[in-house]
Amino acid sequence: MNQFKNFRLPGGLILIVLFLLFFGKSMIYTIGVGEVGVIQRFGQYSRQTLPGLHLKLPIGIEKLTKVNVDIIRKEEFGFTENQYSGRPGVTPRDDVSLMLTGDLNVGLVPWLVQYRIEDPVKYLFEVDQPESLLRDMAEASMRLVVGDRTINEVIIKRDEIAMAAKERLQTELNEAKTGITISTIEMKKTNVPGPVQPSFNEVNKAQQEKETMIYKAREAYNTAIPAARGEAERTIRAAEGYALDRINRAKGDASRFLSLYEEYAKAKDVTTRRIYLEKMGEILPKLGRKYIVDEKQQNLLPLLNMGPGKEAMSK
Repeated sequence: MNQFKNFRLPGGLILIVLFLLFFGKSMIYTIGVGEVGVIQRFGQYSRQTLPGLHLKLPIGIEKLTKVNVDIIRKEEFGFTENQYSGRPGVTPRDDVSLMLTGDLNVGLVPWLVQYRIEDPVKYLFEVDQPESLLRDMAEASMRLVVGDRTINEVIIKRDEIAMAAKERLQTELNEAKTGITISTIEMKKTNVPGPVQPSFNEVNKAQQEKETMIYKAREAYNTAIPAARGEAERTIRAAEGYALDRINRAKGDASRFLSLYEEYAKAKDVTTRRIYLEKMGEILPKLGRKYIVDEKQQNLLPLLNMGPGKEAMSK
């Protein structure tokens, strides 16, 4: 122990050991699961390294930046996750969520953007402050989508609006070469600002009453129109039947007349006499009392006594 107490390392050797320890630590590094190591040599991009143990040149020559490409990051717009209560107008950043819709109404539209880093090189070197750019682009995309829809569509069709905003935002991020991929856009409860909420409820009530009246009118229409169409169809069919009957009767009368004419043409005298006798046979029974006079009779006075006598009349 006394010998070790008297042992002294040279000052230069100590400096060398410290130097090797410092630079040796900066040369060996580990990349965790889900991470990508981005190496810069004198500030310029050099290479990427995957999870595991790696070596690089000492600090000052090569610089290591670790980027997690698996974690899902999020940006909140118009609310914070721990304060959001689902009630309209309770967001800490109403200036972000306050938007003008296509029908010139104002709505509170809070939403959440979830994303991950797809390309670490673009994320680190192509854009300055990519998170700030993401927020600006997300807000612009959402305002553009909301501005094309009515307030009722914004309140009811939140999934459709979120999908449209995601597609537009992803297109803008790709054009800016941010290296960011949008996972989802989640729309929170959308409503109108508190001061106009009563008026908005009155408008919705009036619209519901309008829809109810339209439904009742359509129901009455669907009841009356088929009945009227059925009645019209029945009348048309009756008229067609009557016309067909009249036509058939006329054709029958014409056929009978033609047949009679053909017989008349064959024997005019006989046919004329037969027609005369048939017609007289129909007429005479309807005349009641008849007087038959000889055509050679010159004086009709004797016929005055042919009537029934007083006795006959009394009987």
